[in-house]
Amino acid sequence: MPGALPAYMRAGSRHLRTWETVVEEYVHQELNQDITAIGGSYVLVKEARLPFGSREILYAVGHAVFDTACCGVGGCAYALVPGFVLAWKSKDNENGLAVSEVERIRDKGVQQQVRRLIEAKELVQQVSFL
Repeated sequence: MPGALPAYMRAGSRHLRTWETVVEEYVHQELNQDITAIGGSYVLVKEARLPFGSREILYAVGHAVFDTACCGVGGCAYALVPGFVLAWKSKDNENGLAVSEVERIRDKGVQQQVRRLIEAKELVQQVSFL
């Protein structure tokens, strides 16, 4: 639609563009709370900041159990990486959960470096970038 604002400029948008950096909001979840899913459950057990050059990377560690799936049982430990911390827990959302501003890590080379750092520090089988 001609003249329409880009998504990051619309009222209520969770995305803000400052020069070439896209700032996104990350809502911190409560830790150690089992979440039931269709094939089992998962839980976030840790949230950490990892120094990376002159910046910090936010990541969360969790584990999942697949025990109600039709094809067997299993589980895994994982890390989720929201990105570089721009503003740490700068506000609360309507549910009282802390919100940080992050910059997603899009560069595949940087992702590989971060993956290696997290795998060396945490006992996880998978590192995913949001």
